[in-house]
Amino acid sequence: MVEQIRARGGAAEALPADTAKEADVERIFAAAEKLGRIEAMVYNTGITGPNSTLAEAQPETLSRVIEVNLVGALFCARAAVRRMSTKTGGKGGSIVLISSRAAVHGSPGEYTWYAASKGGLDSLVIGLSREVAMEGIRVNAVSPGTIDTGIHAPGRLDRVKPLMPMQRAGTAEEVTAAVMFLVSKDASYVSGANIAVAGGR
Repeated sequence: MVEQIRARGGAAEALPADTAKEADVERIFAAAEKLGRIEAMVYNTGITGPNSTLAEAQPETLSRVIEVNLVGALFCARAAVRRMSTKTGGKGGSIVLISSRAAVHGSPGEYTWYAASKGGLDSLVIGLSREVAMEGIRVNAVSPGTIDTGIHAPGRLDRVKPLMPMQRAGTAEEVTAAVMFLVSKDASYVSGANIAVAGGR
């Protein structure tokens, strides 16, 4: 991806980081600022841990999923607001959090803790969008349904396909299209929204 951006004349860097660590998040934002003003921040980090019931889940799985999916989003959103807010000399911007339709369905028997972490993101979008509405910052979410990516356990896509109204999984490109709309000027009056990219489910 970095090579593609540079080939088109853009500037890009890929940095390894643990978003559950505040120091790593600050390092990412500091590096981003060297490339120019931060106008958009998309939090697309998410892990599930091994599939199981909640009763069978290991404590390390629960803690790590909440740390990465929710605490990491809080750290990144806070860092973005501090740089974008017109209250602190910024020029505004757009924050998009990648949630999940799992927050609505609950993911019983698979990863309820993942669903809970994404439910936290949904609440964050509501609260933060109102908190910074007068600071030039828009905050929205995209909630993918079943998307054909490596996050799924082997065989899961085929197993859940009958549950999908469109009888197919979505693509990363379809999720990206929704994100690009939300960070664009076409969405200048859209804040606090949560767009489901889930094929009707």
